[in-house]
Amino acid sequence: MRRILFGTVSHAAALAVGFGLGVYLLPILTAPPSPDAATLEAMAENAVYTAELAQDLRGHDFLHWGKGTISLTQTQIVHEGELSPGPDFMVYLVPKFVEHEDDFLPIKDQSQGIGAVKTFKGFSLDIPSGVNIEDYTTVLVWCEAFSEFIAAAQYR
Repeated sequence: MRRILFGTVSHAAALAVGFGLGVYLLPILTAPPSPDAATLEAMAENAVYTAELAQDLRGHDFLHWGKGTISLTQTQIVHEGELSPGPDFMVYLVPKFVEHEDDFLPIKDQSQGIGAVKTFKGFSLDIPSGVNIEDYTTVLVWCEAFSEFIAAAQYR
């Protein structure tokens, strides 16, 4: 009986670890190539606003973080830096600076979704027509799958 219990527990633990590693590693393994630094730099050249992704925020931990520069033109958001790998990342324009999912969830419906992030070493996203960057203050990277805060940069 003891042997069956030990086997069940050890197999369940191995299954849980394997699932967790799969959720973490699958986005890394399936990510398209990141744009090269020169391309991102050229895209950010005509930026109206530039901001650094804030560090040491309440929402950051060893699995959820971002670093680098966010640049906004009238038509694009460009990130030069790194994001923690993960599934289903989305960029939002937010009306006020937030540093944790508890701050973002109450104002998510007032925020503008820009697009999905598929790369973790820089990205560029087109701002949808009709979206005015002046109506917002912050760029937020959010994990839709787990409702997790990843990173934020206040640009004005």
